[in-house]
Amino acid sequence: MDVNEATKSALPPDDREIRCPRLGGQVTFSYCRREASGKPCFKALDCWYEFFDAEAFFRRELGDEMFEKIFLAPPKPRLVTLVDLIEQATKTLKNHKNTRDKPDSDNRA
Repeated sequence: MDVNEATKSALPPDDREIRCPRLGGQVTFSYCRREASGKPCFKALDCWYEFFDAEAFFRRELGDEMFEKIFLAPPKPRLVTLVDLIEQATKTLKNHKNTRDKPDSDNRA
C-alpha cells in the first residue's frame, strides 16, 4: 500500500470541513454523517470520496440495506420534496395552534 492509499483509507476527523454543494458553504464531516434525521447526507459519498474510502466506511456503519436505501435510491423530484416540506410545515403550524388554543387547566377557577 502506498502513502496515498494509506492516507485515503483513514477516516477524516469529524471537524474536517469541505464545501457542501447542496448548502453552498463549508460543512464538517460530522454534519454530513448525521445531516438528515440522524442519517448521512445522500451526497456524502460524492463529497468525501477524495479524502477516504467513504463507501466502505458508510457500508460498515450502516449495513448494506440502509446503505442502499440512502445512497442508491433514486432521489425524489424537487416538486415532491417541496410538497413534503409544505405538508410538514402545515402540520407543525396546526400542532402549534392547537397547543396554544387549549385552555390551561391551571388557570381554571
